Amino acid sequence: MSSVIQVENLSKQYRLGTVGTGSFSHDFNRAWHRIRGKEDPYLKIGDVNDRTQRGKSDYVWALKDINFEVKQGEVMGIIGRNGAGKSTLLKILSRTTSPSSGSVKIKGRVASLLEVGTGFHPELSGRDNIFLNGAILGMSKQEIKSKFDEIVDFSGVERYIDTPVKRYSSGMYVRLAFGVAAHLEPEILIVDEVLAVGDAEFQKKALGKMKEVSTKEGRTVLFVSHNMGAIRALCQTAIILKNGTTHYIGEVEDGVSNYLRISSENFQGSLLKRTDREGNGKFKFINIDIKNEKGERTNTLFCNESVSFLIQFTREGIDVSRIILSLGLKDQNNELIAFFTSDEMGFYLNEDSNCYQLDIPHLALRAGDYSVWLFASYQTTDPKDFCDVIDSAIMISILPIDFWVSGKMIRARNTAFFNGIYSQL
Repeated sequence: MSSVIQVENLSKQYRLGTVGTGSFSHDFNRAWHRIRGKEDPYLKIGDVNDRTQRGKSDYVWALKDINFEVKQGEVMGIIGRNGAGKSTLLKILSRTTSPSSGSVKIKGRVASLLEVGTGFHPELSGRDNIFLNGAILGMSKQEIKSKFDEIVDFSGVERYIDTPVKRYSSGMYVRLAFGVAAHLEPEILIVDEVLAVGDAEFQKKALGKMKEVSTKEGRTVLFVSHNMGAIRALCQTAIILKNGTTHYIGEVEDGVSNYLRISSENFQGSLLKRTDREGNGKFKFINIDIKNEKGERTNTLFCNESVSFLIQFTREGIDVSRIILSLGLKDQNNELIAFFTSDEMGFYLNEDSNCYQLDIPHLALRAGDYSVWLFASYQTTDPKDFCDVIDSAIMISILPIDFWVSGKMIRARNTAFFNGIYSQL
């Protein structure tokens, strides 16, 4: 298939704290160099877009030397942390802002849904805004009329269609805006994280519509989201932006794994400095590592993914074969929803051990954040025999998937079944 979007050496520079370059002298200097056919002098300076560090320059590169292409009918996911440059890239592709350098070649009409309110006139009714957006896309009045009922039905705002959109809730606004963008037959559909404003039902509906316009109608979709389950379900390819630069371009599965690995760069499993622990300290947890089914160290997992918890410990003057171990999982209400106890599972440490592992073949937790509870006691579970107990030893995040292969993401909260296997290392 032919490419409908080609991005070559695309860069966007901003001056911090100002609109534009911020001074007449800078603007004059740019114009003087341009008249003489020379390069913009300010494109030679500027810091990398790393929001965690103080820079040395007033100029920052929101995007720097971005290169990629998107083929007709392809659905590409654009992922990255907040501030990575995703929204800036989409604004350039939507032609709402211009690049500082580089080029973008686009074949076909583009419909964008970048933020609540984009493309709508607040004083006009929903009906008028549908016709306005269709006209902007170059459609005739008759073409828009043929799609009108479908748009209204999809967005679910029929009762308010003749009300000025400034009176709409953010959810209604997004429903109508997405309905317009998806149904007025643009060749390229660009959707930012704005869908997160809608409820769960609408998000599923919108994802289904994006998949339909790609597979059945051959339209191209660029989709930005922090929901990796949605990215995996919808996209064929992915691009990861990091500090305004391209970190990865390729297959979506590898892209998601790569992004989760980046997200876990600051993952800390050391328990040495924890003071909020209970017990006599004769047996002591010193580190916990979490590995996914690919063997990668992380604390972000997909629902139903295999996971291994590796726990290191120290002991002094104690028979470790008599230690009772337990690893528990607590939900956001601090309720213990599951625990794995060594003696009940027939597992006992030997004298040569300083590390043990719990493998859970299918961690069937629903989407959400959970804490890991670690427990060690000598011979009994009476409080006087506690050696080391740490609440919230580490946090894990579970991302949603289509668990039942029903076309719907599994709902948050509560749990499904799972089991585990202890072993020694």
